[in-house]
Amino acid sequence: MQSTAELFDASRLPPALRILLTPERPWEVLAALDGFVAGLSDHREGAVHPSAIVEGQVVLEAGASIGPFAWVRGPAWIGEGAEIGHAAVVRGGCIMAAGAKIGHASEVKRSLLLPGAKAPHFNYVGDSVLGADVNLGAGVKLANLKNDGSEVHVGEVATGLRKFGAALGDGVQIGCNAVLAPGTIVGAHTIIYAGAVVRGEVPRDTIVKHRPVTDTVPREDSNAAAARALRARRGEPH
Repeated sequence: MQSTAELFDASRLPPALRILLTPERPWEVLAALDGFVAGLSDHREGAVHPSAIVEGQVVLEAGASIGPFAWVRGPAWIGEGAEIGHAAVVRGGCIMAAGAKIGHASEVKRSLLLPGAKAPHFNYVGDSVLGADVNLGAGVKLANLKNDGSEVHVGEVATGLRKFGAALGDGVQIGCNAVLAPGTIVGAHTIIYAGAVVRGEVPRDTIVKHRPVTDTVPREDSNAAAARALRARRGEPH
C-alpha cells in the first residue's frame, strides 16, 4: 500500500498546510483536513464575483478568485492564485493550495487539492486528495460512496470510512469521462486513459489503458436504407 509520503511531496505546501500530509494512510488525510478547516476564521482578500454565493468561514487569500454563479459553502481555505470557476460548487470542508483550480460546473466536496491540482470541467470530486499538478479531464468522476453504503476498502484494507473517493499522487493525469470507484489510490505520475473505470490501487509511473473496440463500415445510401427498412416492416426478405 502506497503511503501518503510516497504519493505527495509535502515540501510543495506552505508550512501551515504540511500537517495535513503527516498521516501514514492517504485516507487519513481527510480527518486532518476536517481538523484544519474546523479552526478557520472568515478572511477574504481575493476576488469574489458579485453573482457568486460564499457562505460560512472562508479564507480567500490574495490573488485567489471565485467566479460567476459559483457556490462556496465554508469552511474552506482557498490559497493564493487558486481559482473557482463559473457555476462550480465547493462544499463540505475543502482546501485548495496555491494555483489549484475548480472549474466550470465542477463539484468538490470535503477534499484537498495540492498546488496546481485541477478539476476544470464537469468533474465530481468527493472526499478525495488530489496531488500537485494533477489534472482531471472533462467529466471525470471520483466517486466517494459505494452503492450499498458500506465501508470503503482499498483492495483488502479497510479504511473505516463510509465515504472515501480517491487519492491521486502528484502529477497524475486522467482522461475525459473516466470514473474512479470509491477507495482508489493512484501512484504519482500515472496516466489513466479516457473512459476507463478504475478501482483499487494503481502503481506510480504507469499507464492505465482503455481501448474500446470500434468498427468502421461504409455508410449506406439513405434511399437504400429506407427501402431496406420498409421491406423489414413488411416481412419481406432483404
